[in-house]
Amino acid sequence: MTAQQTLAAPPATWPMWALKVVAPLHAVALLFEAVAAGLLLSTPGGRSLHMATAVALLVIGIVHVVVAILVRWPGGGKATFILPAVILLVATVVQAILGVAGLKVLHVPLGVLMFHGGVEQLNRVMARQ
Repeated sequence: MTAQQTLAAPPATWPMWALKVVAPLHAVALLFEAVAAGLLLSTPGGRSLHMATAVALLVIGIVHVVVAILVRWPGGGKATFILPAVILLVATVVQAILGVAGLKVLHVPLGVLMFHGGVEQLNRVMARQ
């Protein structure tokens, strides 16, 4: 072992641990948003619940991006988690714009794609050892 190897700091594990908490939370929030969308169609108070869960989803998306970046810097991990987290965040913003505009024909399919993306990110994060 060289002096450089012994002095090098080990990769930070807390960012990966945080990502393993945030990714499932994001997937569950995406699922709950779909449930809230169903309530929007069937109950009078569904709109406010759907909007509240959308705000929560936006906050979780921002946290997801920050944690994915921290896995790379300073965590020393790969950057493979950053792009999917950013795509989910951008899709959340676009989804909100489409929802406010009342474009359900685009809003609903994008929501389904977002849930799929959240599950794929979850699989990617949990598969890493």
